[in-house]
Amino acid sequence: MIDKILLLPPIVFLILLVIGYVISLSLSGLAAKGHASAGKLEQYACGEDIPAQNIRPDYSQFFPFAIFFTIMHVVALVLTTIPMNFSSGYVLEAIFILSAMVGLLILFRR
Repeated sequence: MIDKILLLPPIVFLILLVIGYVISLSLSGLAAKGHASAGKLEQYACGEDIPAQNIRPDYSQFFPFAIFFTIMHVVALVLTTIPMNFSSGYVLEAIFILSAMVGLLILFRR
């Protein structure tokens, strides 16, 4: 009975959370305290002194590709898991592929 209780995901999560917290407390003595060390809050630049820069990356080109790969992976997952003996499987596959193509056309329209 106790074996089954210890393997429940919430119980395992709580046990590992407590273990992680104990490890964190025990190793916190090794961490550097305060801002006393010179350069602690500076960027790492291989020992060079360079001025700090505020960089804001542009994700406008990333998100369309992320959505593209998400659509393609969902299409592949759904199409490969349709049972072979499903009577209207080809119609469902064609509808799904066409809807994915429409979604991709909308995604990459100019």
